[in-house]
Amino acid sequence: MRIVIGNDHAAVELKKQIVVYLQELGHEVINVGTDSTESCNYPEYGKKAALMVVDGLADLGVLICGTGVGISLAANKVKGIRCGVCSETTTARLIRQHNNANMIAFGARIVGPELAKDIVKTFIEAQFEGGRHQTRIDMITQIENEEQ
Repeated sequence: MRIVIGNDHAAVELKKQIVVYLQELGHEVINVGTDSTESCNYPEYGKKAALMVVDGLADLGVLICGTGVGISLAANKVKGIRCGVCSETTTARLIRQHNNANMIAFGARIVGPELAKDIVKTFIEAQFEGGRHQTRIDMITQIENEEQ
C-alpha cells in the first residue's frame, strides 16, 4: 500500500519512527512533511498529503502535528478527504470501518511512539463496512458538494 505522511515541526521525530515502522510492514511511504524542527505551518503539509490521496498517488494518509487537530482541519478542507484525529486504536478502527476515512491524524505531543504505531496499524488494516455506513458517507459527500 502507498501511504503518504505529512507533519509539521512538532512531529519530526515521531514521523521518522512511523515511516520506518510502515516500511517494516511492507508499505511504500511518501514523505511530504518537514524534516526540520524549525517552526513551520502545518496547513501546507496537511494539504500536500491530502492532495496526494485525492489524486490517487497514495492509498491512505497519515498526518502528525502537535495535537493532530490543526493538520487534520487543513486536510479536511480538501474535497474528498475524510480525516479523523485518533489518540487510541478503537477510533482508528472505527473511522475506517464506519466513516471510510482515507487519512488519520494524531498528535506528537499527545501519543507516544508505540501507541502511534498501534494506531496507524489499526487504521490501515481496518476495512470499510459499507451498508448503512455508505448512506452516511454519501450524505457527507452531498454536504461537501453543496454550494454555500
